[in-house]
Amino acid sequence: MGCLPLLLLFPLGFGVGYAIAGHAGALWGAGVGFLLGLLAMGLFIKALRGRRQ
Repeated sequence: MGCLPLLLLFPLGFGVGYAIAGHAGALWGAGVGFLLGLLAMGLFIKALRGRRQ
Protein backbone atom coordinates (compact mmCIF):
# COMPACT_ATOMS: atom_id res chain seq x y z
CA MET A 1 0.00 0.00 0.00
CA GLY A 2 2.96 2.31 0.48
CA CYS A 3 3.64 2.50 -3.25
CA LEU A 4 0.07 3.55 -4.10
CA PRO A 5 0.91 7.28 -4.46
CA LEU A 6 3.59 6.37 -7.00
CA LEU A 7 1.15 4.30 -9.04
CA LEU A 8 -1.35 7.15 -9.03
CA LEU A 9 0.91 10.17 -9.61
CA PHE A 10 3.15 8.70 -12.33
CA PRO A 11 0.38 8.11 -14.93
CA LEU A 12 -1.44 11.26 -13.83
CA GLY A 13 1.69 13.35 -14.45
CA PHE A 14 2.20 11.64 -17.79
CA GLY A 15 -1.36 12.37 -18.89
CA VAL A 16 -1.33 15.99 -17.78
CA GLY A 17 2.06 16.59 -19.40
CA TYR A 18 0.91 14.99 -22.65
CA ALA A 19 -2.28 17.07 -22.68
CA ILE A 20 -0.34 20.29 -22.18
CA ALA A 21 2.79 19.86 -24.30
CA GLY A 22 2.65 16.61 -26.28
CA HIS A 23 5.46 14.05 -26.16
CA ALA A 24 8.05 16.24 -24.45
CA GLY A 25 5.51 17.30 -21.84
CA ALA A 26 4.63 13.66 -21.24
CA LEU A 27 8.25 12.90 -20.35
CA TRP A 28 8.47 15.89 -18.02
CA GLY A 29 5.10 15.08 -16.48
CA ALA A 30 6.04 11.45 -15.91
CA GLY A 31 9.28 12.53 -14.26
CA VAL A 32 7.54 15.02 -11.99
CA GLY A 33 4.82 12.48 -11.17
CA PHE A 34 7.48 9.89 -10.35
CA LEU A 35 9.32 12.25 -8.00
CA LEU A 36 6.12 13.39 -6.30
CA GLY A 37 5.04 9.77 -5.96
CA LEU A 38 8.33 8.85 -4.30
CA LEU A 39 8.02 11.79 -1.93
CA ALA A 40 4.42 10.96 -1.06
CA MET A 41 5.32 7.30 -0.60
CA GLY A 42 8.10 8.20 1.82
CA LEU A 43 5.85 10.55 3.78
CA PHE A 44 3.09 7.95 3.91
CA ILE A 45 5.41 5.23 5.21
CA LYS A 46 6.92 7.63 7.75
CA ALA A 47 3.43 8.56 8.96
CA LEU A 48 2.49 4.89 9.37
CA ARG A 49 5.64 4.10 11.29
CA GLY A 50 5.25 7.14 13.51
CA ARG A 51 1.68 6.24 14.40
CA ARG A 52 2.66 2.75 15.55
CA GLN A 53 5.22 3.84 18.15
